[in-house]
Amino acid sequence: MNLIGKLFKGLWHGLNFSRRLILNLLFLGIIVALIVGISSDSEEIIVDENSVLRLNLKGSLVEELTYIDPFDAALNDATSANDQPKEILLDDVIRVIKQAKDDERIQVLLLDLKHLRGGHLDKLRTIADTIDEFKESGKKVLAHGAYYSQGQYYLASKADTISLHPYGGIEIRGYASYPLYFKEALEKLKVTQHIFRVGTFKSAVEPFIRNDMSDSAKEANKLWLNELWAQYKQDISVARQFDSSNFDETTENYLSKMEQVKGDYAQYALENGWVDALKTDQELQQELVELVGKNKSGKSFKQISFAKYLSYITPPVDFVNPVTEKVAVIIARGNIVDGKQKAGTIGGESTAALLKRARLDDKVKAVVLRIDSGGGSMFASEIIRNEVLAIKDAGKPVVASMGSVAASGGYWIAASANEIWASPSTITGSIGVFGLFMTFENALNDLGIYSDGVATTELNDISLSRGVNPQLAQVFQLGVENAYDKFIGVVADSRGLEKAAVDKVAQGRVWTATQAKEFGLVDNLGNKQDAISAAAKLANLDFYDVITIEQTLSEKEMLLREIFGNAMVKETLSALAPQSNLLKLVERNLGQVSTDLERHLSTLSNMNDPNGIYTQCVTCQITY
Repeated sequence: MNLIGKLFKGLWHGLNFSRRLILNLLFLGIIVALIVGISSDSEEIIVDENSVLRLNLKGSLVEELTYIDPFDAALNDATSANDQPKEILLDDVIRVIKQAKDDERIQVLLLDLKHLRGGHLDKLRTIADTIDEFKESGKKVLAHGAYYSQGQYYLASKADTISLHPYGGIEIRGYASYPLYFKEALEKLKVTQHIFRVGTFKSAVEPFIRNDMSDSAKEANKLWLNELWAQYKQDISVARQFDSSNFDETTENYLSKMEQVKGDYAQYALENGWVDALKTDQELQQELVELVGKNKSGKSFKQISFAKYLSYITPPVDFVNPVTEKVAVIIARGNIVDGKQKAGTIGGESTAALLKRARLDDKVKAVVLRIDSGGGSMFASEIIRNEVLAIKDAGKPVVASMGSVAASGGYWIAASANEIWASPSTITGSIGVFGLFMTFENALNDLGIYSDGVATTELNDISLSRGVNPQLAQVFQLGVENAYDKFIGVVADSRGLEKAAVDKVAQGRVWTATQAKEFGLVDNLGNKQDAISAAAKLANLDFYDVITIEQTLSEKEMLLREIFGNAMVKETLSALAPQSNLLKLVERNLGQVSTDLERHLSTLSNMNDPNGIYTQCVTCQITY
């Protein structure tokens, strides 16, 4: 036994030594790479005359980049993992295209969209409009790909010519909303759900109390999904100059057309007029060589990528003129959660603090609150709205600018603005309230675990391990009904409407902005720039600068970002970090299901409202 003990002890020391050695080598490699990276000159970016700007967008389009720990981000890049979502800042795309329009060295815009993971219709439309502006300069816009998703094709439709690989295809399937439902699973786990809600169409809690979508939810969702689909078809048909009926909406028509082309997806796209030509990558390259000439290596055409051009036009220091008057833009993106939160989540305290900075800055004369949120905590929403009111009391106009989604709590924080602007495709409304918590008394009892004791009052008769007193449940329902009354009251007072009129279009029902404008929930249709112009007009500003007030990183976070953002450090991590093809395979095949599960679990984990009352639109998430 003593010999076996010594053997295991020796093995443990050996493993422990190896672990420390690997960690120390990793750390040493990072330090060496950092020193080399800092001491070496950064690569000089050169834009050749008569070049192609390759708009090779990678990731999802967002209004604000989600905060990611610098080390996690670097390790994620090194292992080629998909743990952290790749994101593209919408404003960066707009800035690059606008700059290229006036850059005489850029002659062609090539839409290389194969890694664009998606974006809501309002973001795609903003980029598409900027591409139209680029075309006004007389420069060419080409799109080429092996495959186009629905979102990718929306942008590609703006090109002068669209080419598709002969073995490629285009997937246009319309819009859908298919949430996951957990009622039966929770019953099998013997979890007791306590649901309190107001609103005929408040379907946020349906995934937890049903196994399918209710008829009222289907009715409401079908209405706004059809509106989005109509907008998509209209925009494409105008860009491609064909009838809006040129989209297959039944499997019968789709099968018939596919039979005619013998199952050839590329030929199907060509005969539908969705693309202009079928070309291989080599044929496209030769076409571009003839247009702009060969690069220095002589192996390809003269070009510069999106990332390099963005880096080229971005000044090393963002200088803010201390003299000029300002319109401040504040981004509110993500779930609304109580307290302080990092970028990518709307914190009641942290977002209110950004608004307060605008209020206290004498140079800021107007504020644009850019919203991209399906809501969340009612309490946090009210904390933010209170700061909007404080800005108005300070004599500064506030304009709410709705992005992809501004529903439930997202509408709550917009309601009291001087004006509300939204994209035609913005999903908004969902004015309803619910309370939700779960108890586990039945599950624990099955395991032989019980809770018992005494309390000084009956009001303490509530516990995750004991359940909820039925009379206390009635109290919670009264609280939710009171919250709903407050919600429609806030909207009525802010929008100059009768409460009865608000209640009629509320009830948790979701609308597109074009529909909401008819009810007085939205003032004008337009993008973020339109909202900025409106804010400046309300503040009587003729000359002004636009600034974005955002969360600042701590000195530690800035240092870590500098270290792990260094190219040499990333290369070192990539060489040392393990690669897992198995994990990539699992992620690729189960990606959508895991994403849906993660979204629902994230919604639950972020429910930290002190009163347990939420204004959130779960069904606002759609698939393309």
